[in-house]
Amino acid sequence: MTGQKKLENNILKTNKKINKMAKHEMKSYSLAEMKDKYIGNIGTTERDEYEYELRMDVLGRMIKTARQERNLTQQQLGELVGVQKSQISKLESSTNSATIDTIIKVFKALKADINFNVKLEEHFIKLA
Repeated sequence: MTGQKKLENNILKTNKKINKMAKHEMKSYSLAEMKDKYIGNIGTTERDEYEYELRMDVLGRMIKTARQERNLTQQQLGELVGVQKSQISKLESSTNSATIDTIIKVFKALKADINFNVKLEEHFIKLA
């Protein structure tokens, strides 16, 4: 078989594969479906731990962003709150779980409003 003929055969095979792939629909998944599949269903220990870590990460980023917008160092914020710089660092990097009291003190020192939404059964209670 000549080089030209081999090339034509390869092109035909590739086109057949492309046509075959085009006939198959790709299934798409929602984020919730992916979490259920790879992390665990809502209510499982693995899922609860994931959701908690995610919330702590978001909280840490909010604290860091607010601190930086106020042009404060971790040391300065720690002094305003009454904790060590290392605790502010741990809060921002989500390496420890802080008490709600400490979190509230941090946001007050940053002059930031903080709101908590608590859901009891089907009723929301908003704490400001």
